[in-house]
Amino acid sequence: MLSTGTRAPDFVLKDHHGRDQSLTALLADGPLILYFYPADFTPGCTAEACTLRDLQTDIQRAGLRVVGVSPQDAESHRRFRDKYSLPFTLLSDPDKKVTRLYDLDGLLGFGVRRGTYLIDQRGTIQDGVLADLRISRHEEFVRKAVEVRRSKDQ
Repeated sequence: MLSTGTRAPDFVLKDHHGRDQSLTALLADGPLILYFYPADFTPGCTAEACTLRDLQTDIQRAGLRVVGVSPQDAESHRRFRDKYSLPFTLLSDPDKKVTRLYDLDGLLGFGVRRGTYLIDQRGTIQDGVLADLRISRHEEFVRKAVEVRRSKDQ
């Protein structure tokens, strides 16, 4: 995982519509929850995505947005979003360049580690969590990020 307080590496990846998206452009609308996951349609990744979907109202009220990154192509991401009514952007990182930039490449280069970052609008990593199997830690992380953001707004 990248350290809190460091600059989030910028990137350009294709979204679920096949359009280029950069971190800089994604941050233009405010802070971001950037999460990396191994694969569309797997049980753990589906549970994580649906949890983020179910928290979407709270996430948006806190002025945050969610973006997911995994190695699958735009078509897979589009089908995954459609099947589970995911209201957030999914980005394709087929060669795992961005995954490596964010220090989430799997053991010996296989797969993707499950990691989530909170990145402020200036592009600074505010916090992060790495939990390959304990998806509940990612939910706790997002809930905490929402609470921190809400407390700052009051």
